[in-house]
Amino acid sequence: MLSIIDYFEEKVGLFPDNPLVWEKTNGQFEPTSYKEIHDLVRKYAAGFMALGLQKGDRVSLLSEGRRDWLICELAILYAGGVNVPLSVKLEEANDLVFRINHSESRFVVVSGFQVAKIRAIKDKTPALESVIVFDEFEGIEERELSWAELLTKGVEFLDKDSQLLDSRRAEVKPNDLANISYTSGTTADPKGIMLSHRNYTANVEQAFSFIDIPSHFRTLVVLPWDHAFAHTAALYAFMYRGASIAAVKAGRTSNETLKNFAANIHEIKPHVLMSVPALAKNFRKNIEKGVQSKGKFAWLLFRAALAHAYWYNGTGDNKGKGLKRLTKPLGVLFDKILFSSVREGLGGELKFFIGGGALLDIELQRFFYALGIPMYQGYGLSEAAPIISANTPDHHKMGSSGRVVRNLEIKICDENGKELPLGVSGEIVVRGENVMLGYWKNPAASVDALKDGWLYTGDMGYLDKEGYLYVLGRYKSLLISHDGEKYSPEGIEEAIVDHCKSIDQVVLYNNQCAYTTAILVPNKDAVRTLLKHAGSKTDAEKKKIILDQIQKELAEFKKGGKLQDMFPQRWLPTVWFIAPEPFSEANRMLNSTMKIVRRAVEEKYSGEIEIMYKPGGREAIYEVNLGNLVEYLN
Repeated sequence: MLSIIDYFEEKVGLFPDNPLVWEKTNGQFEPTSYKEIHDLVRKYAAGFMALGLQKGDRVSLLSEGRRDWLICELAILYAGGVNVPLSVKLEEANDLVFRINHSESRFVVVSGFQVAKIRAIKDKTPALESVIVFDEFEGIEERELSWAELLTKGVEFLDKDSQLLDSRRAEVKPNDLANISYTSGTTADPKGIMLSHRNYTANVEQAFSFIDIPSHFRTLVVLPWDHAFAHTAALYAFMYRGASIAAVKAGRTSNETLKNFAANIHEIKPHVLMSVPALAKNFRKNIEKGVQSKGKFAWLLFRAALAHAYWYNGTGDNKGKGLKRLTKPLGVLFDKILFSSVREGLGGELKFFIGGGALLDIELQRFFYALGIPMYQGYGLSEAAPIISANTPDHHKMGSSGRVVRNLEIKICDENGKELPLGVSGEIVVRGENVMLGYWKNPAASVDALKDGWLYTGDMGYLDKEGYLYVLGRYKSLLISHDGEKYSPEGIEEAIVDHCKSIDQVVLYNNQCAYTTAILVPNKDAVRTLLKHAGSKTDAEKKKIILDQIQKELAEFKKGGKLQDMFPQRWLPTVWFIAPEPFSEANRMLNSTMKIVRRAVEEKYSGEIEIMYKPGGREAIYEVNLGNLVEYLN
């Protein structure tokens, strides 16, 4: 068994001159090699020891992805400490205060963009001794020092006695705590997931069960580096193969960072990208917009090429089988005149995406597969460090979350913990070296999640006969009809958003009621396009046009519609309410990983939900919907 530090030093020995991190400085991307990173890690680790960091002490890290993010984490671990990675999306003071205080962090390392947040809460974090700021700027306050000053302290510490650092490094063991990674706290106080060094190194080994990457590969990490998926599948997995990681040039806002990503992808020319459903949808939207801008003929040709590729590729595992192979030359032609230019727009070297969200719609998987840059969907959980299953170039089936990684036991259980046979859905339960130690200072939650070493994921799914895992949604978010039947809402919600152009967000609701209802948010772009043809109609008439269009799109899932066979009719919404504002992080209806916080939505609109189940509720909520559509008319 290896600790992260054992594993890091092993890779430094194997790939000393390979670039580990690419970062844009002075207008261009510059590499830092494995041995250069190792030298800096030792100096910064010594710097932390000079500040008094003891083995097991916690350090919070709040920063955008950058070279120093990785150096900082490795330095903390090298000195025997524990990193507490924090999301830069945490805007509320209480969120940061809770995590810093709950983890009892003695130090916080923060970027220049984020330092104001920490300054605002320093008086609420009594255990916090020092704030270390990555970026140089004027106006350093009391109890603050720069990253450069920490390096100076480290060099001085090593000059006096480097043996102290070597002794501390030798104390780091595989089962030592490495990270406390906090959940998003969607229903209660966030839980601190305790992940050991071995949890991570085991999961990196598991990640290569059915896939490999050569040492010359690069990835450009657009996901936050504290994100469990990016942390393991990008930072440590690429390190495992001597490959390199590039940091997107950070902006002051997430939108600015995304704009930088569009430019950086041409500069770095990544071979692999990590994605999540929200990012995948954004990629597709931009690709389609680019094709449409070339004219109607180009768009029709693109749609024809997609239709052929969807048919030819099937679900991936049956690609080009039977008579399909006779049409391969047509696919080659489409690829040459259309899809190859799309790939050039993504750097030209991209081989595939790795998808980390459990519910990436199969339509999105077909789309990217058609373009020749498949998005291999996987499934994971932060509590499992996080990879549990994955599709790969050699083993994939679109619509699934892939095969379960090696050295991980899995079973599907009913609500009483009884194991279910293949093909039957229930709670996904796993056991392996990647499973967390428990929740920090929360024994009750630990006991609830971990039983005899088995992690009860809270996710619902099933295994097919070939060992592919299908994830259906949150097991504990199941909706319950009036007759006691339970069903997962997430797959239905994903399908509604993907097939109903006028709907941007949706949450289904049923708590032992006679029918299902929905809270939905219209898609502003689609509504604007719809109203372009409304001419001089009154506002009241325009509102009716919007409501009629939403109803028409939802009706496609009902009997007689083209999507009628996707879901049982009783699971589909009978009445729906239009939320007056989108679900967002600002109103706490999206968490930091951009997932809808179901309970927050239900609580916010409990009154409207109640109306929808009253006699005459359909008519009453219709009037409410008319009022909530005002902002969509401008």
